[in-house]
Amino acid sequence: MGFPPKLKAAILLGIFLLIAAEPVVGRFVVEKNSLRVTSPDSIKGTHDSAIGNFGIPQYGGSMAGTVVYPKDNKSGCKKFDDFGISFKAGAGAMPNFVLLDRGECFFALKVWNAQNAGAAAVLVADHIDEALITMDSPEASSTAEKYMANITIPSALIAKSFGEKLKEAIGRGDMVNVNLDWREAVPHPDDRVEYELWTNSNDECGFKCDMLMEFVKDFKGAAQILEKDGYTQFTPHYITWYCPQAFTVSKQCKSQCINRGRYCAPDPEQDFSTGYEGKDVVLENLRQLCVFRVANETKKPWMWWDYVTDFQIRCPMKEKKYHKECAEGVIKSLGLDMKKIEKCMGDPDADSDNPVLKEEQDAQVGKGSRGDVTILPTLVVNNRQYRGKLEKGAVLKALCAGFEETTEPSVCLSGDVETNECLDNNGGCWVDKATNITACKDTFRGRVCECPVVNGVQFKGDGYSSCVASGPGRCKISHGGCWHDNQNGITFSACVDSADGKCTCPPGFKGDGVKSCEDIDECAEKKACQCPECSCKNTWGSYECTCSGDLLYIRDHDTCISKMATEVRSAWTAVWVIFIGLAMASAGAYLVYRYRLRSYMDSEIRAIMAQYMPLDSQSEVPNHVNEDHA
Repeated sequence: MGFPPKLKAAILLGIFLLIAAEPVVGRFVVEKNSLRVTSPDSIKGTHDSAIGNFGIPQYGGSMAGTVVYPKDNKSGCKKFDDFGISFKAGAGAMPNFVLLDRGECFFALKVWNAQNAGAAAVLVADHIDEALITMDSPEASSTAEKYMANITIPSALIAKSFGEKLKEAIGRGDMVNVNLDWREAVPHPDDRVEYELWTNSNDECGFKCDMLMEFVKDFKGAAQILEKDGYTQFTPHYITWYCPQAFTVSKQCKSQCINRGRYCAPDPEQDFSTGYEGKDVVLENLRQLCVFRVANETKKPWMWWDYVTDFQIRCPMKEKKYHKECAEGVIKSLGLDMKKIEKCMGDPDADSDNPVLKEEQDAQVGKGSRGDVTILPTLVVNNRQYRGKLEKGAVLKALCAGFEETTEPSVCLSGDVETNECLDNNGGCWVDKATNITACKDTFRGRVCECPVVNGVQFKGDGYSSCVASGPGRCKISHGGCWHDNQNGITFSACVDSADGKCTCPPGFKGDGVKSCEDIDECAEKKACQCPECSCKNTWGSYECTCSGDLLYIRDHDTCISKMATEVRSAWTAVWVIFIGLAMASAGAYLVYRYRLRSYMDSEIRAIMAQYMPLDSQSEVPNHVNEDHA
């Protein structure tokens, strides 16, 4: 019985890749994180666990929780709702880490079902005695695609013997508390993080290709900021295979390879006859590598992200635009040197090595602590393979974990790397419920309780039980944490806008100024309205005094006076003001008159005297002229 054409093509492709890979002995490294049991005492200790290759491991941080082992659906292959099981932690309780048995279904499906039931993390116990393996995501399928992209909790595989100890302790009724720790999952040897993304230009390979394309677009901004500021050194890589010498003339090798079978990629449609061929993918991979190299020569390596994202948008396979002409249009729009890129790519028909692709094949082989790159896509951070979902926030956490504490860039403390611990009861930190201002701060290493700065005003305190606004402007923010109240449209506050940050009850109140300020009854305490004719009425924050009959209350003197006397006194006051004003005007006029009269007399006297004698200021005028005659 013959196979359907597509299935036959897939089988041939699988045989081809197996043959191609046979001469190379692969070395797969399982990336691990630490799992420490804190209780009960009988099983206290630290164990290794293998990080799952999906979900979001908390790189750079740690999580504490209580291990639970379900009585039903122990493998987690069915929905826990069908069994009436929930793993949601109660208020104030530690989150639940669900322990499940290996087998019967995909690892990722187990984690998905546990996540939907409220689990904070999943531990899968192996069912055979063996070295730890990496739990990978399933092959692309319509069923898997529905949940793979939405797994957000971390997961890990543990050894069979350790899993049995956990089950026995839980069976005895012990509370099993553990701490999952990813802080040393990524080394941090210096103040710069080196990372690589092993990728592919093929955009028609299903779920993983879609995930990769989405990640590149989302991560572009953060990647370029880190690179431009010198915090990271990024290098893109592309996996290539080779065709064994005996098959280089076959149809499969010719359609999938360049340089006479030396560099190959799988046929995108896996049919070897229609649509794009594997060699089209190899050529575009090579072009993208050369774009990076040429951009790197001009000290702008981050332009690789611009080219790749633009190429995805403008030249997709599904629109039949995945070709050289479209790629060159993108290169031209970015201002890159086309001739240098073509020179870098070399001749794809030559029966010789291509230096760029040969270097890529050599780089696939693991060196040092890094294993061989066998999974696409793969991220390598400081020579350690990243495990988990290829998603902006998750990857950023892994990169930030590659820095020594206190040396990480500000982007590592941004909202892009939230741990979401602050969403649950504010992470146990202080919060002002009236304004929702909290001391909880998410970082890639986990939450910290640190009094915030709001609108330029610094809050001070321990961050756990109290935070009080301090310094100028503090009263504008929740009254600086001081007592305040409003009645009948009148607001009183104990906040004093000064640097000392003390809360002082306003006049008319008494109390500590923080929790309470009580109205002072000035009338009852005989502090007001003490005159015989006075009548006192207490008000909130003050008092009112009235006088009997036609008397008027004078608050400054705490006394009552006659309204008539006040009016008469006011009238005489007005008369005296007018009289004094007229007197002052007359005196002024008289002084002006005297001054002008005196000035006039002085000038007349000086004129008369000048006729009879020279004044001090005038020189003597001669009355004759001496003439000399020749």
